[in-house]
Amino acid sequence: MNADYSGILGILHLAVVIWAAVSILNSGATQGQKVLWILLVLIFPLIGLIIWFLAGPKSR
Repeated sequence: MNADYSGILGILHLAVVIWAAVSILNSGATQGQKVLWILLVLIFPLIGLIIWFLAGPKSR
């Protein structure tokens, strides 16, 4: 399988990243923590999303 994101998989990944970023921004974390979580999700797409889902800041 190719590592390139394309088609439906790419659109789905983009939607999940946007949803995660919005959820992080709406969480009760400090501004610094929000920046670090968003960077983690953007730099390490799959691993960052999994870590955020399991241990990330919760919504207010």
